[in-house]
Amino acid sequence: MDPLSIGITCPQRSFYERDTSVVARDLLGKKLVRLLAGNSRDQERLVGIITETEAYGGEDDPASHAFHGSTPSNSIMFERCGLSYIYFIYGMYHCMNVSARSKTKQAGAVLIRSILPIEGINRMMVHRNLKNIGDVANGPGKLTRALLIDKSHNGLDLTDCTCSLHIENGKTPKRILAAPRIGISVGTEMDWRFKLS
Repeated sequence: MDPLSIGITCPQRSFYERDTSVVARDLLGKKLVRLLAGNSRDQERLVGIITETEAYGGEDDPASHAFHGSTPSNSIMFERCGLSYIYFIYGMYHCMNVSARSKTKQAGAVLIRSILPIEGINRMMVHRNLKNIGDVANGPGKLTRALLIDKSHNGLDLTDCTCSLHIENGKTPKRILAAPRIGISVGTEMDWRFKLS
């Protein structure tokens, strides 16, 4: 299936080649898409509208994985923009990010904190072993489990609408809230968490 033939488009790489906090804000309303295995005509789509994000910079951001420079585990943050950056945290769950930064910065990524499921909802609920849709993907670890995202998806090109993991364009939200990031002890003064209101 050709995504363009049915009106599906993905933000181009230039969308991600901007200030990380601007990208984090502008990702709200976009769609996070996971294509499950199958031929191109019958792949099952698991889709959620991005409802909450957090921006993380480079050497200028003490809360960022990139604060102390490039390592094998955080190298995606230093590579081209628009790539998936997946990491495992607390020995429990994966977190989904996209590399994004302006051309004057060395590193940056946006954490996808929450999505609103709109396609493949029943499958997501099975993956999470839940009956209440409200809890399916309203957290960074929850959404990766719902969409079956793990380290094998690290480094994928999210600008490619045929990729098994990508981001599609959606509706521009009317109201956005900005607030401090969650779960950090440094860099708390920056209002780099964005949420649909």
